[in-house]
Amino acid sequence: MSEPGPTPRSRYNLPTPRPETLYWRRNLRYLMVLLMVWFAISFGCGILFVDTLDRFQLAGFPLGFWFAQQGSMLGFVVIILVYVVLMNRLDKKLQKTLDQQNETSDSQ
Repeated sequence: MSEPGPTPRSRYNLPTPRPETLYWRRNLRYLMVLLMVWFAISFGCGILFVDTLDRFQLAGFPLGFWFAQQGSMLGFVVIILVYVVLMNRLDKKLQKTLDQQNETSDSQ
């Protein structure tokens, strides 16, 4: 079996980012994606696509009206819940990485 080739970082002698740096990069990526989803729900569905969505009914109300009134708020709550779940996973991953680094430095 062949060994994997060098990574771009090792090929160019770039330092490996610290776990905290990777954590914040991932956090910002989560924030940007979730903000884009929130924008699409609140602005897109509530304003831009309202005429198209009004062709459908939800509980007797036009869907565009529903998104403008309740949908964007419910979408925001769902986005907050998704962010909490994602960040809890990311926090656990960072803590595990830091614990492994501490164990490695303690044993040396």
